Amino acid sequence: MPEMPSHAPIDYEGSTYRTDFWNRERAYEDEVERVALLRLLPLNGGRRLLEIGAGFGRLTPMAHAYEQVVVLDYSSTHVREAQARLGKHPRFVYVVADVYQLPFKAGVFDGATMIRVVHHLRDLPLALSQVRRVMAPYGVFVLEHANKRNLKAILRYAFGQQSWNPYTLDPHEFVELNIDFHPQYMVTHLRAAGFEVTRRLPVSYLRVGLLKRTIPTPLLVALDRLLQDTSAFYAPSIFARSVALGDTPDQTAIPINTPDALFAAPGTGNPLRRDGDTLLDTVTGTRWSAADGIYDFKTPLT
Repeated sequence: MPEMPSHAPIDYEGSTYRTDFWNRERAYEDEVERVALLRLLPLNGGRRLLEIGAGFGRLTPMAHAYEQVVVLDYSSTHVREAQARLGKHPRFVYVVADVYQLPFKAGVFDGATMIRVVHHLRDLPLALSQVRRVMAPYGVFVLEHANKRNLKAILRYAFGQQSWNPYTLDPHEFVELNIDFHPQYMVTHLRAAGFEVTRRLPVSYLRVGLLKRTIPTPLLVALDRLLQDTSAFYAPSIFARSVALGDTPDQTAIPINTPDALFAAPGTGNPLRRDGDTLLDTVTGTRWSAADGIYDFKTPLT
């Protein structure tokens, strides 16, 4: 098997991720992530939020304060599940696309989230630069990452049960395309991409099977909320809120009812125009599907 390129995305196409993962004793993880996201998203929302790696739309309703949410995933299976879950409504725009080549004009979002995604990304700088490009100045970006310096890893390292060092800044890929990041490493790369980190929360401290089986979920969630306020970044997951800095065009005023105006050709930024159920690259002639309420930039039609 040839070596996988560093930027190759993980593909959940055709997977049963929703039933195989989230429907199996993960009420605690789901609830504490909702708590963290609610605490980090702006109370007054904004014009338009990009949800990167939205999956089946599990967390999309948390962005209720935004006028429009672009629900994006690399898996068309997930995007169709999200559409079935959330409905066809002008407030939601459904997109199949690669985070490394986001198919949007610069500066069209004043909010973005990326939850349970970055641990699948080997080329973190490229992904973060793409997010920054499509955000307006001072837009809010909420990112979650798996924490290399978590308490379990620290204890295992201290007692000689693992060889890798949780304190070093380099990412740790424990299985293929499943990567833990040191909290300071993530802050450094967010800054390099043009973001200022304004708040971080350690999340999911109590992610232990025995605790989840014996302690009621509401109590676990309440305890986790208290632990989030400690700012002790040794939990399995870290949520970070950042603000986009620097000069980018602010195109968030694009009307909600004209979603075609958000897009540019992935990779090139060429202008697109609608032609039936497709979006046509006016420079190269490449077409992408824009049918049944879903924009599909994963595989060009021509």
